[in-house]
Amino acid sequence: MKAKGLDDAVKQVVSRGVPMLGICVGMQALFEIGEEMGEHEGLGLLRGTVVKFADTLSVKIPHTGWNQLTVKKEAALFDQIQDGAYVYFNHSFYCQAGDPSDVIAEVDYGIRYACAVRRENVFGVQFHPEKSQAVGLRILKNFVEA
Repeated sequence: MKAKGLDDAVKQVVSRGVPMLGICVGMQALFEIGEEMGEHEGLGLLRGTVVKFADTLSVKIPHTGWNQLTVKKEAALFDQIQDGAYVYFNHSFYCQAGDPSDVIAEVDYGIRYACAVRRENVFGVQFHPEKSQAVGLRILKNFVEA
């Protein structure tokens, strides 16, 4: 993104108040630093770092498959979504949010981590709503209508 100048374009659009939703690696790009294939600067729209799951966890990496959301705070993204709803994941890195108030949902997969974030008009989900059947379609609809 940076090499093509797209990072500045995204930041300009966000600064105008246009809603943005980062999905999976798109959520990871919202943060300040990512550690995949070396340390790289992210968009910096959210404070925090993207790190690899530890090899010492007792779960299979990458995190692939269905897991339950724990909704941490009310957010339009989760209107009509039950706490504990299942969504689909596929990733080896996760976000360590620098500001807990940005975290709107967590998941437990060997560790508890942020799987959905929001700061003003910037939203991110680590899971794949497009693969999460009715729950994912509702989340995408909620984003479009927010």
